[in-house]
Order: sequence, then structure tokens, then C-alpha cells
Amino acid sequence: MSWRRGRMAAMVCGFTGPCPSCNRGTMNPASFSQAALRGIRGRCPRCGEGRLFRKWLKPQTQCSACALDLLPQRADDFPAYIAMIVTGHFMAPLIIALAVDYELGPVAMLAIAVPLAIVMMLGMLQPAKGGVIATQWWFGMHGFVRERLPEAPSQDESSR
Repeated sequence: MSWRRGRMAAMVCGFTGPCPSCNRGTMNPASFSQAALRGIRGRCPRCGEGRLFRKWLKPQTQCSACALDLLPQRADDFPAYIAMIVTGHFMAPLIIALAVDYELGPVAMLAIAVPLAIVMMLGMLQPAKGGVIATQWWFGMHGFVRERLPEAPSQDESSR
């Protein structure tokens, strides 16, 4: 952990509102995209500091930095579906280009396409699962508590 990250973690904790133990500010993301990006990177969607996975696809029980309970997550098969759809959309034009431009035979096509598809799918599974867990946390699904930073009043409300 770099000095800057360590100092940032020491300055703010991960609880929304007043923290019962340290009374410091929050580390909650300001937007869904920020929370999803944290999940895709394999970090806690709330604080961005703790690791989301203890093994390749096995999530932690709770965040080591902000103590977010990760047990409610129910990613199930959805990350695999995401990986298959994305892989299929990348592989289809590649297979068509190989067949049309290079006139490869079926064995050569399989020798290129199958290993590439396997590597792409395996490489996307953990980021997809992290993104799904972050989405569930952000929207308060499956037992997660929906946490948001307080929103600033809009101009319509302040002019009344």
C-alpha cells in the first residue's frame, strides 16, 4: 500500500454518516459508475480499499477496511452470462474475419478461436462478479443496505 493510500485510509473511514468508532467522514462512492468500477477492480464497492475476493471467485465475508458485510451478495450465474455475451460479441467478428479474409480451415479456426474464447471468458469472470456485487450493494439488493451520500438540494428546492 502506498503512503498516499495509507494516509487516505487513516483520514476517513468507510461508514455512512457519523462513524460509531472514529466520527470521521465517509468513503462512499459519489456515483454508481464509481462503485461499479471499484467492484470491477476487485475492491470493496463502499470504500475502494479492501479486497473484494479472498480467492479467484470467492468473495470476502466482510471488507477488511470498512467492515462492509459482503455475505448478502447473490451474484450466482450472472457474471458467467456477462462473460459469455461479451466474449461472443468479440469473437463473432473475429471468426468471420478469419473465415473470410484468411480462408482458414475448420481445424485452424478451432485452434485459434477456442483458446482465445476460453482465455477471454476466464479473464472476465472475476471483474464481472465484482461489478455484479457492486451493483447489488449500490441498489441495496439481496440484503445490502442502500447507502448514499447526502444529496445537495436542487435549485428548485432552494428557491422556494
